Amino acid sequence: MSYSLEQSGIARRSFLRVGAVLAATALIPAKLWAAIARPEGAFKATALDATFAELGGTPEPHDGIIFTTPDIAENGAVVPVEVSIDESKLPGVTKLYVMVEKNPNPMTAMFMIPAGTKPFVETRVKVAQTCNLYAVAEANGKLYMASKETKVTLGGCGG
Repeated sequence: MSYSLEQSGIARRSFLRVGAVLAATALIPAKLWAAIARPEGAFKATALDATFAELGGTPEPHDGIIFTTPDIAENGAVVPVEVSIDESKLPGVTKLYVMVEKNPNPMTAMFMIPAGTKPFVETRVKVAQTCNLYAVAEANGKLYMASKETKVTLGGCGG
């Protein structure tokens, strides 16, 4: 048994028009969301101060950010970092950023934290040379940070 759109009372052209309108409408919010969510200027900045300025100002240090990086990284191309938030000290975190001070573009990662989820991220970043790495948390419209120096060795021979 075959069933056609004409039998359901919807002409094929009307069906295609509705589909085209729905597809076009779905694309608009995605483009707007991308423009709002991703701070392009911060990712393109070439200095740490400029990156902070693009995000809205220099973050203040906060002990509610638990930032883990290795003391010595044998391979700067894949340095593991972990950021978690003590929600009793810093509630309402909506974004987490990871920055590498001496990279050509310090901003290396940004994570949106949905309401009701635990603020925790784990990733790997490229670290060009020995420097400070920063974890920045955005909570209640303010920026907070934790930092840690990571030494990068060449072939694991010291640095």
